[in-house]
Amino acid sequence: MTKILMVDDDKLVTDLLQKLLKSEGYETIAVNDSTKAIEVAKAELPDLILLDLMMPQPDGFRVCRMLREDPAFTLTPIIIVTALDDGDSRAVAFGAGATDYLTKPFHPGELNDKIIEALER
Repeated sequence: MTKILMVDDDKLVTDLLQKLLKSEGYETIAVNDSTKAIEVAKAELPDLILLDLMMPQPDGFRVCRMLREDPAFTLTPIIIVTALDDGDSRAVAFGAGATDYLTKPFHPGELNDKIIEALER
């Protein structure tokens, strides 16, 4: 079963994502504190990471960079799921190592399509 780590400081968002992803057959792990994201990722070794950008320090851009600096996560897909819908945020996120970028709100099928596509790469 594919294991997905969700990192978002909003518990309502991770609860919603967990319900959505579990209905698609994924195993989920939620982290609502960005300071614990790397530690949980190392312990759980997820197949894919969903990462919000707008969080208290470290923000999602920094968490993405930190994950990419760790050899265990150089190939792990990281999909940014955020309300930031500007070109600069997209550019910085991809520069930090993001695999894909999805803006909130989104259609549930769109998220699943992006997950499938990222896992097939």
